[in-house]
Amino acid sequence: MRRRHWLCAAGSVLLGAPAAGVARQATAALLAAAWDDDAGRHHAGWLGVAGGGLQVTHAIELPTRAHGLLPQPDGSLLVVSRRPGQWMLRWQPGRPVQWQWSEPARRFCGHVLAADGVLFTTETDVDSGAGLLVKRDGRSLARLAEWPTHGSDPHAMLVDADGSLLVANGGVPSQPERGRVKLALEQMDSSLVRLEARSGEVRGQWRLDDQRLSLRHLARHPSGTVGVALQAEHDDVDARLGASLLALFDGTDLRLAEQPRPLAGYGGDIVATERGFVVAATRAAGLADWNVQGHWQGFTELDEACALARDAQGRVWAAGRGAIRRGGHDHPAAGLRFDNHWALARR
Repeated sequence: MRRRHWLCAAGSVLLGAPAAGVARQATAALLAAAWDDDAGRHHAGWLGVAGGGLQVTHAIELPTRAHGLLPQPDGSLLVVSRRPGQWMLRWQPGRPVQWQWSEPARRFCGHVLAADGVLFTTETDVDSGAGLLVKRDGRSLARLAEWPTHGSDPHAMLVDADGSLLVANGGVPSQPERGRVKLALEQMDSSLVRLEARSGEVRGQWRLDDQRLSLRHLARHPSGTVGVALQAEHDDVDARLGASLLALFDGTDLRLAEQPRPLAGYGGDIVATERGFVVAATRAAGLADWNVQGHWQGFTELDEACALARDAQGRVWAAGRGAIRRGGHDHPAAGLRFDNHWALARR
């Protein structure tokens, strides 16, 4: 992989100066991220990116780990708790935090999406284990409607080109009261479902032949092809470690990309690039690269690679651990361990 395409930020950064100190610098970008500190406390906030590294500009401490983040046009940040989660929030430095707690029979599944002036969250019905797509007011965060995702363990969502919503049903059986304990994996039923955004009507559903591959995260290439990051749940260790990390959806078929090497069976995040897709192979300590046809393009080492984003210049930003790698040069860092996702707010 050509190193000039990458801007890799470490899983540890230096906790830093107040925002005023950052404002005096020429901040090249602003990242929304979630992380744990050395004491195990959970945070989300903004990272200023300038010069040789990152600096925390503002942060909020959280009751549990966060997962999905969504910067808003007004400068606020939506954050959703890690599944099975009980909270989401809207936060803007200097303003009161707007909390939205899950209904008693519901749990958040880690992601929020904005579409048509409203928000959508994936959630789980505590009693039945069924997946739900919940429509929420864009300002109050209140629930407006909910529809079944026709599967369990729903996770990431994506607005497709025709305005419909694609939802990845992870399909891993669990019980929210038992946390993240996986149950009866032989009954896994992961799928990609297309729902009408205004009514929740099902417009299609697709599955892979291998039922032990959990569809988790989505990214759409400019060509229209959707990449799906996968996580393997095979009982056999060799099968799990060698499992595919990327599936491709062209609107009609869902198929696996080629993969000439084992990648430890865990795709932590995915981003679309100019030529295809990059998946964070978290447990294989690197970044796996495919073109849009699903042909293998290479691998870049990055310890604990996970959160991914792409800037306007086409560079991929990846959270790893131990150093800030920028333009082929490494810079040491210390202090924080990032969660699965981050987002560029200013490019």
